[in-house]
Amino acid sequence: MRCFRPQTNKGASEAARGEEKRQAGHSQRVSGDVRAAVEAAAQQDSKYQLSRIMRPDDANIVGNVHGGIILKMIEEAGCIVGTRHCNAQSGDRCLAALVRVEKTEFLSPMFIGEVAHVTADITYTSQHSLEVQVEVIAEDILTGTKKLANKAALWYVPCSLQNVNKVMDVPPIKYASEVQEEQGRKRYEAQKLERRETKARTEMVLPPPPNPEKHTVGFSQSSLIHLVGPSDCTLLSYVHGGVTMKLMDEVAGIVAFRHCSTNIVTASVDAINFHRKINKGCVVTVTGRLTYVSERSMEIEVLVDASSLVEADQYRAVSAFFTFISLDKDNKPLKVPALEISGEEETRRFEEGKARYQQSKAKRNADRQPQK
Repeated sequence: MRCFRPQTNKGASEAARGEEKRQAGHSQRVSGDVRAAVEAAAQQDSKYQLSRIMRPDDANIVGNVHGGIILKMIEEAGCIVGTRHCNAQSGDRCLAALVRVEKTEFLSPMFIGEVAHVTADITYTSQHSLEVQVEVIAEDILTGTKKLANKAALWYVPCSLQNVNKVMDVPPIKYASEVQEEQGRKRYEAQKLERRETKARTEMVLPPPPNPEKHTVGFSQSSLIHLVGPSDCTLLSYVHGGVTMKLMDEVAGIVAFRHCSTNIVTASVDAINFHRKINKGCVVTVTGRLTYVSERSMEIEVLVDASSLVEADQYRAVSAFFTFISLDKDNKPLKVPALEISGEEETRRFEEGKARYQQSKAKRNADRQPQK
């Protein structure tokens, strides 16, 4: 029969320390595995695509898809990819809220029956915000031909579902190179500075004079009043940014059509800063007016005012400049009637619009130059 000597205290202590080290190593491996899983999930959720066929109610009477429909799809894709990414970590569940849209160019018109493929890709993250680059491809499913219709850059912040005013941390993404990360950081700092410097345009919008002359600012000035309902809102009961942009585009389109009485399409939208949230139950007044007209384009200032039905609170929520062009039956650009302006305010807005037009034109010409 074998006899076993009882383990000494020293031996027991060494065994205990060995077990502790093994458990600590296991915990570190588990913790590292969890971090790796979170990073992998965040990386996997950094891209998203939605596709939808364009229906008759998405377009104007000649079949061109409204720019507001495209803007709404762009924002939906950005919100989905941003929300998925920010929830790939522990903590409060959150929803990505749109705070800014960079200048957006409408590169090619879309038509009824074409399929819009909207791809959203997270390209930069800071501690509390993320940049989403969105690309829209229009596909003719009868011929299989595809064309680039739109490109846009949007900025989101994640808001807690428990407290809408609590901004959550954003999981970092992996960059292909240090250069890519540095370029993203520069874009982040630039938009952050511009958002701080850009104040809401608070000037009052005066009603047009009675019986205004044709081709004047007052003749085409238009307003839309909309009661915000549940279908317009996020899980946090404030309006989707895409819904607001769609309303803005509709009003701008009415202004452009009244001025030239031809088929019109959205050509571009200047950077949009969302100054304040619009809550469910608010009444939204969207007003558009011409500020500048060139030979082939119209700049329209769109102002969004929100007011509560139960509280004496009215405020300017969003403001932006939309550019429209006039098209003939073959979708070729037409000349636009000149804008007749009068008074100091209209003259000031016209000169400011002219400066924006010349700056944008110079940038487009510079972008066309071959890279050395």
